[in-house]
Amino acid sequence: MKLLKKILIANRGEIAIRIIRACKDLGIQSVAIFSDIERESLHVKLADEAVCIGPASPANSYLNIPAILSAAEITDSEAIHPGYGFLSENPQFAEACATSGITFIGPTAESMRMGGDKAKARQVMKRRGIPVVPGSDGPVTLEEAMVKVTKRIGFPVILKASAGGGGRGMRIVSEEQDFAQAFHMAQREALAAFGKGELYVEKYLSPIRHIEVQILADGKGNIVHLGERDCSIQRRHQKLIEESPAPNTAEKFRKKIGEVAIRAAKAMKYKNAGTIEFIVDQDQEMYFMEVNSRIQVEHPVTEELMGVDIVKEQIKIASGVPLSYRQNQLKPSGHVIECRINAEDPESFIPSPGRITFFLPPGGPGVRVDSAAFTGWKVPSHYDSMIAKLIVRAKTREEAIARMKRALDEFIIEGIKTTIPFHKKIFSHPDFIKGNFTTGFVEMMRNQADTGRAEGTILTEEIEDEKTRSNGMSR
Repeated sequence: MKLLKKILIANRGEIAIRIIRACKDLGIQSVAIFSDIERESLHVKLADEAVCIGPASPANSYLNIPAILSAAEITDSEAIHPGYGFLSENPQFAEACATSGITFIGPTAESMRMGGDKAKARQVMKRRGIPVVPGSDGPVTLEEAMVKVTKRIGFPVILKASAGGGGRGMRIVSEEQDFAQAFHMAQREALAAFGKGELYVEKYLSPIRHIEVQILADGKGNIVHLGERDCSIQRRHQKLIEESPAPNTAEKFRKKIGEVAIRAAKAMKYKNAGTIEFIVDQDQEMYFMEVNSRIQVEHPVTEELMGVDIVKEQIKIASGVPLSYRQNQLKPSGHVIECRINAEDPESFIPSPGRITFFLPPGGPGVRVDSAAFTGWKVPSHYDSMIAKLIVRAKTREEAIARMKRALDEFIIEGIKTTIPFHKKIFSHPDFIKGNFTTGFVEMMRNQADTGRAEGTILTEEIEDEKTRSNGMSR
């Protein structure tokens, strides 16, 4: 098996470390890149070589294609792994790598373009008989055209940026009178975030679950799926918790959604690792939502469940090696849950950068922590706030929840605020424990907390009033 000899990792943080570890396991040399504020970062220390590519601003470092290609050239790197985020879904970057004679570890630029243009991806899937949510057949730039589609499918609707992601350029519209304002706001936001103001519209379905399927394709005709992940626990379209298998889901549905995901990958002539994402309604009807043409943050959930090293498979595929697995060899075992631990205030979710004065990750059977954090490390304000992924595996979902609660209790991070207290609340909520949740769960939970606080305030005021009356005093 002939593999690549040296890989530059065009990323930072825990995903850079994850790729470095896979390289070491395969006997491949690794090259880290870093901005000038990250000289003491863990991924820099663990890589075989490291190159500073610019100042802290992502535009001048991790998004700087010429600087990254220069770093690959001076280190004689054969390939570049983009991780997730930054340039991982940038087709121009993939093409620039090819032009420079560097192997890009990921899907083709063509697949990225299709996945990145969500409206066009819908068209492709619809032609292949893959169910999509009723909506526009392609990107729309004119308000009048969007109104026509909206009247056909009926309110409520959701406007989405065709080149979007992360909830940007997205608006839910319940009534016709609110449409014009929502359209122009979504268009401006999409233009600012992605450089394109194209939108598409879908019927807004609620309540729903967000379920995705991990796929691997070697470009030689072999495509497998590695089961589904439930990513419904999210805030403002940002995932907080992922798990697999999806709770309260029939085996027949699991088989079907996996088969549909493979059909979708074939429709895109997909290669390497990717994720086919769906929304699922209360009747377990699935609808194609989008393709993420990269490795996902939550890939450890699938790795632990299926016993497959997805990053190694990415590297092997990029080296021209066929897939190590066939579909009938892939069997899930147990239940896996992941929490994204962010450097954020657990109540307001405001980022909390700063120096970590003490960092002690949990351990024990069935516990995995993917992180670049350590005692003394300063969490920068320039990048994503996620500082760790806590993954647990157990025989059953009930045991996995108990293990996650134990691991969260053991996880000590001092000096900054984190979302650990909020995660603890989720894992103690009866609806989450029963698996009865949708994408609106976090909002519902926070509303319940707000109501409880309001009722507590009223109760306190009533007690004070009673005390005042009893004392014969006026307030």
